[in-house]
Amino acid sequence: MYSLSAIDISVIALYLIGIIVIGLWYSRKKRQSSEGYFLAGKTLTWSVIGASLFASNISTVHLVGLAESGFIDGIVWGNFEWFSSFELLVLAFLFIPFYLRTKITTLPEFLEKRYDHRSRVILAIFSILAALFMHIGVSFYAGAVVFEKVFGLDIVLSILIIAAATGLYTIIGGLTSVVVTETVQTVILILGSLTITVLAILSLSEVGIHSMDELKAVVSEDRFRAVAFNTADKGFTFPDMLFSHLILGIWYWCTDQTIVQRVLGAKSENEAKLGAIFAGFLKILPVFIMVVPGILAFALFRDEIGEDTKSVLPVMIMNLMPVGLKGLMVAALLAAVMSSVAAALNSCSTLLVFDVFKRIKPDLSEVAMIRIGRISAVVVLISAVIWSPFLGDLGAIFELINQMFSIFAPSIVAVFLFGILSPKGTAKASFLTLLLGSLFAGIVFIVEKYIPIAGIENFISSENGLAINWLRQTIYFFLISSLIYWSVSWLDKEKSNISTAFYLNVEKSSSLVKLLSAALLAIMLCIYMIFF
Repeated sequence: MYSLSAIDISVIALYLIGIIVIGLWYSRKKRQSSEGYFLAGKTLTWSVIGASLFASNISTVHLVGLAESGFIDGIVWGNFEWFSSFELLVLAFLFIPFYLRTKITTLPEFLEKRYDHRSRVILAIFSILAALFMHIGVSFYAGAVVFEKVFGLDIVLSILIIAAATGLYTIIGGLTSVVVTETVQTVILILGSLTITVLAILSLSEVGIHSMDELKAVVSEDRFRAVAFNTADKGFTFPDMLFSHLILGIWYWCTDQTIVQRVLGAKSENEAKLGAIFAGFLKILPVFIMVVPGILAFALFRDEIGEDTKSVLPVMIMNLMPVGLKGLMVAALLAAVMSSVAAALNSCSTLLVFDVFKRIKPDLSEVAMIRIGRISAVVVLISAVIWSPFLGDLGAIFELINQMFSIFAPSIVAVFLFGILSPKGTAKASFLTLLLGSLFAGIVFIVEKYIPIAGIENFISSENGLAINWLRQTIYFFLISSLIYWSVSWLDKEKSNISTAFYLNVEKSSSLVKLLSAALLAIMLCIYMIFF
């Protein structure tokens, strides 16, 4: 447990006050209409879209976890960041044209336009539960645990402070306030992480490390290999990581309301695509400013850290950062949790208004929609605050949440991806894929975790499960969902009646979009050649 100086506490207080003021200041704009509140009046430009996508994705667990991963294994876990750059290109070129041309407000609404209302209802339920219990609740608890371990702040008090600060501008201002504050938080996140990286590099000479070769000799060269992975220790292979992340990444970046909502508020299709590509460039950074510091910590503080690998980032903050900059790094940790919560809170209220209340009462006025959106956000926020302190062990719950994502993500990806790529998928196929695909994955998860089967303990048990890691299970679940989708579509007597016009007249990408996409691909190729 560490203590902060009065200067550092002042920096943190200044950050909290500043971000609330900025959020409330921008809340004055675009509030009169539901489109203004929920989609920022469709005025968002590429820079705020990209920064907001990045900030929404980075959580406090992200910062702490990436540093820990670098300390233990090296940059191999950075693949989860770098793969996202490719998935954001999928968002830009495959999904954005359909989303913006159909003029949707929520992604469940898109499924209704492509299939029917049944798929919309199922996705709305999945999305609301994910936003409440996974995005918001876990972000609250994870951030609070970090602040308790580092500074001795009570978990409940930390959750209340984060909830009050984030909820104030998010509930009042809607999406405009969320994306503007996330743009500021992106800068703070990058500056804080970059500062600690630079300070760690400058400190290497104090332990006798003056070159890259000397650093590799101390930490082992394997820590700088992106494709190397010790399968004997972890049970994962690089293909497991690659293909499972492609499925989970398309779900997260391309079909999750919490992320995609800022794209739906874009000024134009071109701005939306540029925003996604900009976020792709930003996703290159975490490996170098969040994972690499963990590797450097192994060279600098491995004796102090010992077996307590979750303390990697706190140890670096307190040992490397001078007075004032410690406050900046704590502000970065706050920015991470607040941006994640704000994004999920805004998307959850949007889903509740458009996919629940507006379906019950289609003639809701603009004023009523905004009022319901704010009330819904308050209820969701209070619910998350109440249940998040009961999450228990952070490491166990974080792993559990990631595995739970793999239950419903494969079926969602199947209905979105195939629905966009082909007009042959039917409404019944979509409904049964979402229902049966997720049900099958859920049953496997429950049986594997909690119900040992007598007589085949060596095959399935509460300890080893099916002896198939959850990343590979994600791939199998997607294949099963795909089989359900195409089998039902082929057998369905009521063939798809979607108009071929749904797939035509897609706006061509601008030269700038194509150029930047090619540059991003080239940079990623060079990175993998260097760190292979």
